[in-house]
Amino acid sequence: MEEEEKMEIAKGPQLQISLLESEANTVPRLFWRRVKEWRDQTAMRKKEYGLWKDISWRTYGEKAKYTGLGLIELGLEKGDRVAIISENNPEWLYSDMGILAVGGVSVGIYPTDSPNQVEYVVKHSGAKFYIAEDEEQLDKILEVRENLPNLKKIIIMDMEGLRHFSDPMCMSFDDLLALGIQLDERDPALFKKRLQEPQPDDLAILIYTSGTTGPPKGAMISHRNILSVMEMQNEVYQGYQTDEILSFLPLCHIAQRTVSTFNPLIAGYRVNFVEELDTIPENMREVSPTVFFAVPRIWEKFYSALVLTMIDSTRLEKLAYKWATGIGQKCSDYRLNGSEPPFHLRVLFKLADWIVLRNLKKVIGLDRARYCLSGAAPISPELLKFYHGLGVDIGEVYGQTENCGPTSIHYENDVKFGTVGTPLPAAQIRIAEDGEILLKGPHIFMGYFNDPEKTRETIVDGWLHTGDVGRIDEDGHLIVTDRKKDIIITAGGKNITPSEIENQLKFSPYINDAVVIGDGRKYLTALIMIDDENVMKHAQDNRIPFTTYASLTKAPEINKLIEKEVDKVNKKFARVETIKKFRLIDIQLTTDDDEITPTMKLKRKFVNEKFKEVIESMY
Repeated sequence: MEEEEKMEIAKGPQLQISLLESEANTVPRLFWRRVKEWRDQTAMRKKEYGLWKDISWRTYGEKAKYTGLGLIELGLEKGDRVAIISENNPEWLYSDMGILAVGGVSVGIYPTDSPNQVEYVVKHSGAKFYIAEDEEQLDKILEVRENLPNLKKIIIMDMEGLRHFSDPMCMSFDDLLALGIQLDERDPALFKKRLQEPQPDDLAILIYTSGTTGPPKGAMISHRNILSVMEMQNEVYQGYQTDEILSFLPLCHIAQRTVSTFNPLIAGYRVNFVEELDTIPENMREVSPTVFFAVPRIWEKFYSALVLTMIDSTRLEKLAYKWATGIGQKCSDYRLNGSEPPFHLRVLFKLADWIVLRNLKKVIGLDRARYCLSGAAPISPELLKFYHGLGVDIGEVYGQTENCGPTSIHYENDVKFGTVGTPLPAAQIRIAEDGEILLKGPHIFMGYFNDPEKTRETIVDGWLHTGDVGRIDEDGHLIVTDRKKDIIITAGGKNITPSEIENQLKFSPYINDAVVIGDGRKYLTALIMIDDENVMKHAQDNRIPFTTYASLTKAPEINKLIEKEVDKVNKKFARVETIKKFRLIDIQLTTDDDEITPTMKLKRKFVNEKFKEVIESMY
């Protein structure tokens, strides 16, 4: 019985909560303490006119203060919601922290959302203010504002292209700051007074989920949730003020919000904003971050870039690559098994790193990385093994919006491929009788905004029902099998977890993503999204004619190329789990499309609906 209980529940070590017992027991009060302590140190950096510009904690504090006071002048009261829609930039953080500092609630909106999606979030949250990045995001709210009776004011960060635009509901971000400065001059004690009003259990932020199974839900995250997660993570991996991170995933997603906005308040590291998504590789090499968090798709992209670099290399370079990565894998195997590599192997690894591996890491900007994480979706164990062989020790983190980001993580010197680690301090993980993963701890959210029924379904007796299926292994590591609703039951009654097969397919440099189909069917099939950049290069190198993306996916040679990749994956699975037929998705899907999540995952439900006829053609 004791053994069974051990297998059912995994608990993280005790958390020494200090912040919640101090005067800095809310996010804005901790923020203001850091502004005073670190005022002349660099908080963030943004590239302007080709040069990286430093922004100090003093400037960060002033901008946030005047943002909050400006909103008070416009009528913001404690608990009012403010929507922010923008790519990652300093103004996002000024807005976020300014809203929280005066008792408001910030509501992030994905910059790729359509006007209808924007309308839903603003209306559902009851947001009174809408902070837009630029003309594009302004147009979205103008198109639907007549349906938003609670909306009072629209604030625009970047007025480029709007010089002659005039609307009584709209104002610039600079004008908002000016309002804040004026109010501060009239009432110097007001900001300090408002800073004391939020309490640890008050609502701090609303995070809207992607809504793959219906309308997005507003997850209510308290100050206590956020501070608890910050301390839980920092006990596992301590951050330093000398660390550099790169901010590029959407800030309205809980993972990037934690990494870019909240964790710096405890670690003090510098946040570097990418110019745009297309410049991530270039900005990576320029910044060379010491701490790096990314979704699997980014790690897959880096891997593909290195593989293709080696395809174009000389015979000598290929031999050196094979030798160096082989040495790296041997060293990694020792460390993953909890032992130190023999002396001669350590010497060989230093040589391999100096001659080959260091340059490979420079190509992708990870030559200074000391702490790397993958999260938000499953990642292939083979991919993790590849990076460990380079000397880039990536761990996995598991969690969801409803637990404020992370619950389990790979601790240092306890990385186990195929698992998502062990519970963070103060976190508990339990496996229900039907295999569902249940979570508990100080980081579990307050519930869904204006949806008590859904909240009662999700939190039962203090346990968060994740909707994921998994198990706890003999070492206390959590293994996530799949989403409960995504498990395939074939016509023959065989239970199959599609994510394992999809991860293997995505390990190919020529495959961007894949959706395995087979629920109620006699055999498995797959819809595959090619990696356009790598496949186009292959086509050009091999003189395969094509004119458009669609024509590329229809080229017999390209289908043969992908067939070989599918065959490689099929060899790793039992016969009933092999892909019998596949089709290439013939349109380029981006995060602007309903079928792709902001964290770059294909939405199974949407893909199945959109490509219904293509799927039926395989049966």
